Amino acid sequence: MDMKRLTSAILGISVVIVVFLLRNKYVVDVLLAIVAFLALDEYFKAISKVSNPVKWIGYLSCISIAVIHLIPTEYLLVVSALSVPTILVILFTQVIVTQMKTSFKDITYTFLGIFYVVYFTVFVALIYGREAGNVLIWLAISASWAGDIFAYVFGKYFGKHKFSKVSPKKSIEGCIANIIGGITFMLIFTYCANTFWGQNFSYLYVALIGIVLNVIGQLGDFAASTIKRYVDIKDYSNLIPGHGGMLDRIDSLIFIAPFAYVLFMFI
Repeated sequence: MDMKRLTSAILGISVVIVVFLLRNKYVVDVLLAIVAFLALDEYFKAISKVSNPVKWIGYLSCISIAVIHLIPTEYLLVVSALSVPTILVILFTQVIVTQMKTSFKDITYTFLGIFYVVYFTVFVALIYGREAGNVLIWLAISASWAGDIFAYVFGKYFGKHKFSKVSPKKSIEGCIANIIGGITFMLIFTYCANTFWGQNFSYLYVALIGIVLNVIGQLGDFAASTIKRYVDIKDYSNLIPGHGGMLDRIDSLIFIAPFAYVLFMFI
C-alpha cells in the first residue's frame, strides 16, 4: 500500500478518534463545519471551470453546522425545512440584483454544492448529537471508511472486472469487498458496543443496514467521481497526501449520513 496514503489515513483517523472521544458535540460541530468549509471550497474551485458559483452563500451556510446544537430541539425541524427554500430565495435574488450576471447555471451548481456538502454534513453532526451518538457515529464511519479500505486493497490486488467508466479504477471485486469489509467492521464494533459500552444493538439489523449504507456510500463515491469527470480533474485537491482533497475523503460518509440518521432511529 502507498505509504503516503497509509500515513495520512492513520493520522486522519487518529485526529477523528481524539475529537470524538472528547464527547463534546459542540467541538465536533465546529470541526465538521471546518471540514465542510474545506470540502465546499474544493467543490467550488472544481466547478468554477464551468460556472461562476456564488461562493459567499456557500461558505456562510457552513456556519449552520457549527451552531446546529444551539438550536432548540423543538425548532430544529422547522429551521431545517426552511433552510432549503431560504437558500433558493437568496440565490435567485442574486440573479436579480446582478442583472443576470449571475446565471441560472451558476446558482444551480451553487445550490447543488451547498445541499451536497453542507446539508449532508449536518446529519453527521446530528448523529453524534443524539442518544448514544458517540457510539452510533462509529457505525457510520465503519460503513464508509472501513469499506473504502477493503475496496482499495482488494481492488488493487484482485480487481479484474471494471465497474464503471465514471470511476475507471474501481472494480466489481473492490465494490463487493467494500460491502463485506464495511459490514465486518460494523459487526465487530457492535460486539464491542454491546459487550463493553452497555448497548444492545441487534446484530441482524446492523448487518442489514450495513448493506444499505455501504451501497449508498459507494454511490456517494461515484457521485463525487461524476463531478470530477465532468470538470476533468483527478482529485479535488492535494490537501491529504495519497487521498486527494477533503471532499475525496468524506464523499461516501456524507452521502451515508442522512440515511444512517434515519436508520439508526430503529437500531
